[in-house]
Amino acid sequence: MGQREGAAGLTTHAPQAAQAVTLPASLDEAVAALAAMPAAVPVAGGTDLMASVNSGQLRPAALVGLGRISEIRGWQYQDGHALLGAGLTHARMGRPDFAALIPALAAAARAAGPPQIRNAGTLGGNIASASPTGDALPVLAALEATLIIAGPGGARREIPVSHLLAGMEMLRGGELIGYVRVPLLHAPQVFLKATGRTGPGRAIASVALVLDPARRGVRCAVGAIAPMPLRPLDAEQWVASLIDWDNNRAIVPEALNAFGEYVAAACIPDPAPAEDGSAQQLPPAVLHLRRTVAALARRALGRALS
Repeated sequence: MGQREGAAGLTTHAPQAAQAVTLPASLDEAVAALAAMPAAVPVAGGTDLMASVNSGQLRPAALVGLGRISEIRGWQYQDGHALLGAGLTHARMGRPDFAALIPALAAAARAAGPPQIRNAGTLGGNIASASPTGDALPVLAALEATLIIAGPGGARREIPVSHLLAGMEMLRGGELIGYVRVPLLHAPQVFLKATGRTGPGRAIASVALVLDPARRGVRCAVGAIAPMPLRPLDAEQWVASLIDWDNNRAIVPEALNAFGEYVAAACIPDPAPAEDGSAQQLPPAVLHLRRTVAALARRALGRALS
């Protein structure tokens, strides 16, 4: 999948219909097509791209369709990791066999929206679009997943998902996200989100939390409240030190509430004092959001440890 499912590098010329559609059968063929047509936009499910096209924001000169590339529509095991094809749909990731593999990612996939979105939208598209409300993104951040990037001439390179989302590393010309490499922790993991309404919808806040018993660690990522998922590292380390890893992962109840507050304050900190030194208050809407994050983090840890 290309950065923002191909949106990067588009011009702002007057709207025009797409001039060409290429349907490669392999990842390397898709990369070659992009190299031959630098203005082309890669598209898989197209849920984000078509929204931009329909609104008149984008008019791609050419499309490279990724839907026929079977090699990126499944997954395989590799050295204690799952190698997930970027073409996996949310609907496929939401099924029970995938949920047994990576429960939090399956939960995020099931929460991604109505059936038509889940049937079309893909894992790679979610990453490439990099929407702050992308449900898979905090899960991948908490799992410390990496991306296998396909480039011209059969080249492959690996980068952390978090680096791409933070803009620390970007896709180069002609590159596509081919696979997502996720460690298999074989331990509880949870994804929760708040939408502000009943039923599937865009998150106003989300939390992914995974336990890593081998390292006696807790990893947490908060989504939707910032341009990229946020990792409250100090809160993770603090709560991991309170868990009795040798005794059914026991923890005192008070620590759950404290963890929620710790995560929320780390992600939505108090404003800096005014020039006269007086304390500033968060606006009511921001304070409500911080309380929402605290509740999600507390519940996520409680469910993971139960």
